[in-house]
Amino acid sequence: MHRKKILVTGGAGFVGSHLCERLLNEGQEVYCLDNYFTGQKQNVVHLMSHPYFELIRHDVTQPFFIEVDEIYNLACPASPVHYQYNPIKTMKTSVMGAINMLGLAKRVKAKMLQASTSEVYGDPKVHPQVESYWGNVNPIGERACYDEGKRAAETLCMNYHQQNGVRTKIIRIFNTYGPRMHPNDGRVVSNFIVQALQQKDLTVYGKGLQTRSFQYVDDLVEGMIRLMATSDDFIGPVNIGNPNEFTVRQLAELVISLTGSSSKIIELPLPSDDPMMRRPDISLAQKELDWSPTIELKEGLEKTIHYFQSILN
Repeated sequence: MHRKKILVTGGAGFVGSHLCERLLNEGQEVYCLDNYFTGQKQNVVHLMSHPYFELIRHDVTQPFFIEVDEIYNLACPASPVHYQYNPIKTMKTSVMGAINMLGLAKRVKAKMLQASTSEVYGDPKVHPQVESYWGNVNPIGERACYDEGKRAAETLCMNYHQQNGVRTKIIRIFNTYGPRMHPNDGRVVSNFIVQALQQKDLTVYGKGLQTRSFQYVDDLVEGMIRLMATSDDFIGPVNIGNPNEFTVRQLAELVISLTGSSSKIIELPLPSDDPMMRRPDISLAQKELDWSPTIELKEGLEKTIHYFQSILN
């Protein structure tokens, strides 16, 4: 078989490490690029002995030169705790990272998939969210460095495609969870699991009635690989997420029950610009990629809890 050379930026991160693993299992040659801001070497240490895996420490805000067939551009902190830590760097990672990777794709005629986010919809006035919806984003809010950085990255993908013929794909990722999430990333699934395992109270904002859809990381990786394999005339953007909608309080109750924890649920004031509803319309992914999520919340949470038990002990 022809072994494709594939670059994964942010490859030592939560999603990136699962993607690297899957690509290696499919017989590809994988170059994993990460600057370890939120990625961790331990996420990919089990891949280091693989003959077709290479780990490179590099920051995507700087140009990078390599000969590859495909690029998955995932590099960017994706949880509010991390992306608000240095908002200027977050914006640079999304914008300069996209420019550098699109420039690379243009030079070596590679195909590039850009990881975008459901955050481009902001606090949506349309529910569930369809790809044609332009979003409701506050450009000067505290989350804007991430939202607007990803919106700009999508724009750049379209511009490089239209002006230079670069083969681009845009994926809009909805809430994803699973093993190798950072225990301190401030995301609701990892927060609740860590709190429950440590017998601490689970903190919800407001009454915990804001809704989210949660997809297991393996479903996301499957969607990414299917999108990359589509014909060049399909660019996206395409939503990849689980359309089952849960309140944050329901999630908290499920985590307590699955961990057998004695934790209580306590309420804190709502943070600013926190969207009240988030659920993908995935009909485009079903039509173009023949993709639907297969792992339900309870099964995925059990696997994730098992992972956190192993790293917290």
